[in-house]
Amino acid sequence: MKILFITSSRIGDAILSSGLLNHIEQTYPDAKVTIACGPLAVSLFEGYPLLEQIIPLKKEKYNKHWIKLWKRVVGVRWDIVIDLRDSAVSRLVCSKRRCVFSKHIDKSEHKVRQNAAVMKLSSVPEPKLWFTPEQVGKAGALIPDGGAVLGVGPTANWIGKTWPAERFIEVIEFMTGRGGVMEGARVAVFGAPGEEADAQKVMDAVPDGRGVDLIAKGSPGDAAAALARCGFYLGNDSGLMHCAAAAGVPTMGVFGPSYPHIYAPWGRHTSYVTTRETFDELIAFDGYHPKTLDRSLMTSLDVRGVKKAILNMFDKID
Repeated sequence: MKILFITSSRIGDAILSSGLLNHIEQTYPDAKVTIACGPLAVSLFEGYPLLEQIIPLKKEKYNKHWIKLWKRVVGVRWDIVIDLRDSAVSRLVCSKRRCVFSKHIDKSEHKVRQNAAVMKLSSVPEPKLWFTPEQVGKAGALIPDGGAVLGVGPTANWIGKTWPAERFIEVIEFMTGRGGVMEGARVAVFGAPGEEADAQKVMDAVPDGRGVDLIAKGSPGDAAAALARCGFYLGNDSGLMHCAAAAGVPTMGVFGPSYPHIYAPWGRHTSYVTTRETFDELIAFDGYHPKTLDRSLMTSLDVRGVKKAILNMFDKID
């Protein structure tokens, strides 16, 4: 069986789409799957057990990237084409079955549910990550065995949805200090390339000997494999948060100007906290523009609320 899977360029959306790959693995264990995704997401799919090839989709002017993809896949007789990008490619190749994201999908639902609806699944498959031996080995070198690890993602790709660093620092001390729910744990600080300065503020505050610097270390797949070695993850709404959740790590997402009903971390092992204001309320001020914003929009979310949510989550874990 030949399956073409066209998914997102964004890391978070690509991870949330992995539930469909999980479904394919369970339902069609002998299938050969071709995955087309954005270049940043490639390493997240390299360990998929049914993988035949990955085709990176680097956006080009005049939609040339779609033309290039079509040329690579048009000669194959596909059994199933799953297109989460609603591209022309899925209509212009030979396939027995087409599952295409369309205007009929309820976009107010969580992304994982939206994806399940594309294939008309009666149950919603969990996002999942699969790692290559190389990624597992690198993760073991970055976070060696030796006790509990708290993973922290204090940055995001947009300053507006970044909870202040000093508040992350306070929560880390609360969790890993004397009497904390992860007393004495090492603290692995993650951050994507371009976010080093803000992540370093948190890294510098971790007590000597307990910090693990994972700021811009390796590919997204390497980071995800390292996250899988953590006992708990706390972070802003970002691709890292979805990596942690998909890796099965108990995950607390910190939300402000985004939509948790669509992008909350998925799974019974996850939870989230959010600002009092909605996304629309947070950006309703004179002079707002996403590209010129120079401050966090999450200051109304206090440390006390995050601490309480974490304690509630640990009660459930226990």
